[in-house]
Amino acid sequence: MKPLPELLDLKDKVAVVTGAAKGIGFGIAYRLAEAGAKVLITDIDYEGVEKAATELEQKGWQAHSLAADVSKEEDVKRLIETCARELGGLDILVNNAGIYPSEPIADMSYADFEKVVRINLAGVFLTVKYGAELMKQKGHGKIINVTSIDALHPSMVGLAHYDASKHGVWGFTKNAALELAPHNIQVNAVAPGGITTPGVAAMRQTAPNADPEALVQQTKAFMAKIPMGRMGEPDDIGKVVLFLASDMSSYMTGSQIVVDGGALLA
Repeated sequence: MKPLPELLDLKDKVAVVTGAAKGIGFGIAYRLAEAGAKVLITDIDYEGVEKAATELEQKGWQAHSLAADVSKEEDVKRLIETCARELGGLDILVNNAGIYPSEPIADMSYADFEKVVRINLAGVFLTVKYGAELMKQKGHGKIINVTSIDALHPSMVGLAHYDASKHGVWGFTKNAALELAPHNIQVNAVAPGGITTPGVAAMRQTAPNADPEALVQQTKAFMAKIPMGRMGEPDDIGKVVLFLASDMSSYMTGSQIVVDGGALLA
């Protein structure tokens, strides 16, 4: 039986976190790097990934950066090839990249719908497809997909494309777990509820017909549905991902952990 410190020790592990320039992704990268992993931060935001990696390096942790778009197969191949060539393989893959523009179905174009699904769902398929092959070479791996409570229950009108993509990621997670278990690769998911991030703030400000007073009332109504009485922080997700990335979750695969302050209880 391993002592507790060893169970959470990620030394000599290589981790990739997508959409990690800020928000939940950075919160995840922070905890993995703190636990000793060599973390590759990737995002479409070139300046953001450089800044995020530098912040972790300044703490004495191992961090690298690579700008990439997970919806583009060439970018994903380049990302995985970088892991193989420069970092020594891949042990932990966290699929966090995603977008959530608010738009009612009546106003949504096919291109709008396709873009969300391409990034949120097809991006997960691509990283798992190529990342798992690298993990097979090592004989083990941990894949954690960030879904949403919207994979279980719709949160608001305007996110039909987002909800469809997250239901898809949850279904994909379970099937990938079934396929990859014989290769000693565990595939699990984390479903965040309301988390305070720059992306959420931007969505509220750019929502159709956004009115400052209406936004205040909407926020109060949302908060009233959370039994714990507060929004989550990126670190609330980072800690759960650390659990799934470590030996603490050695007998788990095909599971989804809800981290929502109790919102789905309401």
